[in-house]
This record gives sequence, C-alpha cells and structure tokens, in this order.
Amino acid sequence: MYRKHHFLISFLLVLAVAWMLTGCSTLISNSDREVSTSVSASANKDSGSGTQNTAPEYADEIDKTQIMTFEISVDTVQWQTMLDNAEAENYIPADITINGTTIKNVGIRPKGNSSLSSIVRDDTTDRYSFKIKFDEYVDGQTWLGLDKIVLNNNFSDATSLKEYLSYDIMSYIGVDAPLFAFADISLNGKTWGFYLAVEDLDSGYLERVYNDEGELYKPESEMGAGGRAGAPMPGGANAGQMMPGVESGERPVLEAADGEQQMPARPEGNGRGMRGMANNGVSLQYTDDELTSYSAIFDNAKTKTNEADEQRVIEALKNLSEGNELETYVNVDAVLRYFAAHTIVVNLDSYISNMGHNYYLYEKDGQLSILPWDYNLAFGGFQSGSASDVVNFPIDTPVSGINMEERPLLAKLLEVPEYLETYHQYLQEIVDGYFANGQFEQTVDNLTSMISDYVKNDPTAFYSYDEFAAGVAELKKLGVLRADSIQGQLKGTIPSTTEGQQEDSSALVDSSSVNLQSLGSQGGGKDRGGPR
Repeated sequence: MYRKHHFLISFLLVLAVAWMLTGCSTLISNSDREVSTSVSASANKDSGSGTQNTAPEYADEIDKTQIMTFEISVDTVQWQTMLDNAEAENYIPADITINGTTIKNVGIRPKGNSSLSSIVRDDTTDRYSFKIKFDEYVDGQTWLGLDKIVLNNNFSDATSLKEYLSYDIMSYIGVDAPLFAFADISLNGKTWGFYLAVEDLDSGYLERVYNDEGELYKPESEMGAGGRAGAPMPGGANAGQMMPGVESGERPVLEAADGEQQMPARPEGNGRGMRGMANNGVSLQYTDDELTSYSAIFDNAKTKTNEADEQRVIEALKNLSEGNELETYVNVDAVLRYFAAHTIVVNLDSYISNMGHNYYLYEKDGQLSILPWDYNLAFGGFQSGSASDVVNFPIDTPVSGINMEERPLLAKLLEVPEYLETYHQYLQEIVDGYFANGQFEQTVDNLTSMISDYVKNDPTAFYSYDEFAAGVAELKKLGVLRADSIQGQLKGTIPSTTEGQQEDSSALVDSSSVNLQSLGSQGGGKDRGGPR
C-alpha cells in the first residue's frame, strides 16, 4: 500500500512539474511574441506613415550610409544613339549590375526637364540623369522587388548634397520619402560619374510603403503651374530680385548675342505670368466637377485609375477648397510634416511656387497627401533673390510668385490654428533634432568625407572639386543661418510672413557672409565636360 501511494504521489508530482513547465513555456513564447510585435511596430513607424510591415529586399541595398555601385553594360552604338536623341527619352536595353547583382535586359533612358534640354544644347557633356526600368523588356522582372530606379546627375548643385539632405530631412520628420543613396556609375567598365540613386515612386514604392493600396499621381502641366520662371522671392530686403535660370523647362531659354543664356522678359502686371493658362489641376485648386479640368493630375496617373478614382480626388479638392472636414479629405498630419521639411529646405521649383510641380499626389479612400520629388534646386537654387531671402524665407507664407490661396493644400491647413501649431511643432522638431548644436554641420562633414574621393574622381562632373569644396562650405553656413531664422520666426522675434518681413527687415538674420552662387548656378559649373 505504501508503495502504491508513493507511486501515485510521484506520478502526480511529475504531472504538476510538467504542467508548470508547459505554462512557463507558453508565457515565454507569448513574451517573445510581444517583443517581436513591438519591434515590428517600431520599424514600421520609422519608415513613415505607410502601413508596410516587411521591407522588400531592395530597401537594404539602397542604403544612404553606403555608396551604391551601378555597372552598365550596353551596346556602344545604341548608347550613343540614345544620347544623341536624349530628348526623345527612349529606352534601350542594357545589363546592369547593382551592388554586385546583375539584372539582364533592362531598360535605361535619359530623364529630366530643362536639365535634360540644357545638356542637349551643351556639346561638352552627355551627363544626363537616367531612369532604369527593370521590366521594360522582361515582364515582371524587378531588382529585388523594385520596378524602377532613377539616377540623378546633381545638375546645378555644386555640393552634390542638396537632394540627399532634403530627402534625409523629409525622412527625419516622418515623411514617406523615397529611398536614396549616392551611386558610383560605370559604363562598359569605365567610370561614368557620381550620381544620386532614388527609388522611383511607382509600384515598388507603393508596395513598400502603402501595401500596394491607393492611387498615385504626378501632377504636371506642359507650362508648369505658373509659366514665368525667375519669379521674385517673397520676403527679405531683396524681395523681387530674379534668378536668371530655370530648371523646369516651362519657359524657353533664349540665347543672347554673346551666347549667354537669358530668361524671357518679365511680364508686366502682377508678375505672375501665365499661371492661369497652365493650371489644369497642378495647384490642387477646385474649379468644377469636370475631369478635363484636372488633366494635369489625371493624365499623369502612375497607377491604373478609373473615373471613380478621379472623382474621389475632385471631391477631396472641393472640400479642401471649402475647408470642410479636412481630416476626412486630407491626411493632415502627413501633409504638415511634408510642408515643414519643404519649408526648411526652400525648394521653390515645386508646388509652393508659380511652377506648381515636382511633387506626387497620393490618394486612398478619398484622402489626399503629398509626397516629395526632385530637390537638386533646394536651399535656394531656384527663384532666389539673395542669401537673405533664402535664409529668412517666411515659414507662415512659404510661397513664391503666387498668393497663399492659390495653393490650398498648404493654405487651408495653416488657416486652422490647431494645424498651424502642429506645423510649427514639426519645424521646431527639425531645428532641434537636425540642426541644433552643430548637428547639421556634422552631417554635412560626414557626408563630405564619404563622397569627396568620388567627387574628385568624377570624370563628368558639372563642377570642379574646388567648386564642390567651396559650395559645401557655403551650404553649411546657409543651413545654420536658416535654422537660426526659423527659430526666430517660431519665437516671434523675426516676422514669419512675407508682409511682415517686407514691412520691417531689421530683425532678419544677417546672411551677407553667404555666397549663394557657390552652392550651384543654373547650367552647371565652368569646368564641366563630357566623359574623359
């Protein structure tokens, strides 16, 4: 009997221990699952406002802390024919090895607006920007999940840093910016040039950021939204001065008798040129319910859209124009983050100037948001009167050549005190986290150290290495002073509107030490040339 009881007690003890171990294992398993979920959520938050949880393979390869390599193998006759007919923007086949991975039979072509046409007119260089389409000739082919990538040539940017820094600031504040990284390009085994690789905002981007949901447009009219380039900067002591060049190609560039490029004469009147002739939706102003009134949007859809999709956009624009239920029709937080970063970097070749382009419009379930694109003319590279105009660019009326009401996606949000406060908070967050305590200068120094040898050995560079070094030095000064002005505008010690700055310029940050032209002028540098 004793043995039976002893056996029974032992058996029960074994069962109890087994049950306890199973319970502990379950608790540990659940704990691990919670940790994994937390990490996943954190990673998703860092990627922006999208909903994608698993990054595609190509995202690891477009690493902004590393130099990418693009080895292009192509028939030399086809390549030269493509360059000779660059304005046609026709693809040719090529094999391209990216960071050691070869993708065969992809499409490559020149890309750009006036940066392209300027190079066409210049017989000393063939340094075009390029678009690579991996499935141009092979259906469904991608590079690790990406369908298109662009290689930007840093046109009109002596520093090679403007676009990189702009996207970096966008990403810092949580904007769904494209991925980007510097790229060393070779052609048939010979160094071609040092570029910036940027994820194209197409199906790969939509899958990565938005789980392939929503519709994407790149609003663009043939004349731009304003027609007249070189519009005056809105604020500062030198408001009204004009930049002679134009990046976007919406205004023709004339040749003077001495061969120098000149812009057409400034029109009389309010100085806003042919804006009304060229809108067709790029301003995101509501006009009526006709689809044709928004051809600049719908003719440039990047996804396969139908009439119902387009009607949702019009409905959103109508309610935006009336200030109705803004959070229903606009992703308010995402848009405020975008405009905070955009205001910081002063890129006027964009939605906020009379050009009204160089942005993407994303729509999902009738709600709109704006996405960044094309920043080689940031930091005052376009329509900039003086360094002071760039440094003190007003944060509460950040438009050029137009009135605020002509850009409702910006104006209607800033009319709401709550949204204006949030916008100011994002500006402060960028100033504190990206510029304060020498952080901007350190970032520029780190990037310069990373790319200097590539810039020095770039055979097609638009600027000499000395011009690059001088431009970087001026960019650091400009960035620090820009942050100082924004801080003053946020505190109220510097006027934050165009009108306020024009009435009293005494409090503006002194920017006389900055040589703005050293950062890059329209048309590139004096020493640029073709591949050598």
